[in-house]
Amino acid sequence: MSSQSAAGSRPTVDAGRLWAGGCASALVAALTAVLGIVVARGVFDVPVLAPEGHGVWGDASTWGYAGGAALAALVATGLAHVLILTTPQPIRFLSWVVGLATVIAALIPLTSDATAGSRLATALIILAVGLVIGTLIAGVARSATRAARRLPPQPGPRPEPMP
Repeated sequence: MSSQSAAGSRPTVDAGRLWAGGCASALVAALTAVLGIVVARGVFDVPVLAPEGHGVWGDASTWGYAGGAALAALVATGLAHVLILTTPQPIRFLSWVVGLATVIAALIPLTSDATAGSRLATALIILAVGLVIGTLIAGVARSATRAARRLPPQPGPRPEPMP
């Protein structure tokens, strides 16, 4: 469901609210990735498609996963923004795109030559990050379109009449 501007023809979105929520979602997604790696390595002693011996906090790959998760959340925010402005039922399309991208990303580690535990742990972390991104960005997008609907119409410049 998208809101309509005062003109009635174009959907509106509170871009500041959307992108602030997207940045907060990126932080949560990054922390989810780090948490997953800490649990996999620290609690279950399972490497997460990275060399062993790097400890619970891991090596650069831990922060690579976190950065990738944050970037994925920001990409999802951009996609949400475009979908709100251009498509009917933007949240439904966003959910499908994020869901399918998450499943694809989670299947990739399962095709590697790593141990079964490592493949499964990595896939589960990716699924968790995708779930976080999908739910948070969908909620942020709903909130940003509702908030935009409550905003009073902004007076704009009026076109000059043609002579």
